[in-house]
Amino acid sequence: MEKMIETIVNAIQDKKGKDIVSLDLTGFDGAICSHFIVCNADSTTQVAGIADGIEKDMLEKLGEKVWRIEGQQNAFWIAMDYLDVVVHIFQTELREFYKLEELWADAPMKKYDYEL
Repeated sequence: MEKMIETIVNAIQDKKGKDIVSLDLTGFDGAICSHFIVCNADSTTQVAGIADGIEKDMLEKLGEKVWRIEGQQNAFWIAMDYLDVVVHIFQTELREFYKLEELWADAPMKKYDYEL
């Protein structure tokens, strides 16, 4: 699990994704997965690029294929389902609008600073 999260976070950082957080949902009954990873980008091009980078790195480094991916058509909000981990890549304005992290405010959160 940690290797998966690390690979996803590194892929987001490689594409300059912003405000990366992971939410640990393991203590919640009815949660659809054990972790959410959430980030944002300023353009749909960058949102799509982050998703492509995650998909490529997960396959190359861990042999993990994305089980389902939604939102590629417009790239305002792309959700990538790796079963145990679901990645949400938002265009910045939409992340501020939906406030996904607030829905899971009780979940332990880890923030990732951008590494140069």
